[in-house]
Amino acid sequence: MSDDKQVGDSSGGGGRLMGWVFRNLAGPSQVQGAVQGGSRHAREAWKQDLERRKQWSREQRERKRAEREAQRPGH
Repeated sequence: MSDDKQVGDSSGGGGRLMGWVFRNLAGPSQVQGAVQGGSRHAREAWKQDLERRKQWSREQRERKRAEREAQRPGH
């Protein structure tokens, strides 16, 4: 038998220390208020970029929809 001791808990969560590290040092990014930071020019550029991305997505969905319609029998 080995004298190895278990590190963390059996749930795979890593225990209290790893939980604290994740929450306080390496946790998920926070985006709340991200657009409000920075200059007015940066905010406007971000909004324009977001709108361009949304427009591209709409165009792609419409293109795919048109392709499906063209492939349907009877059209």
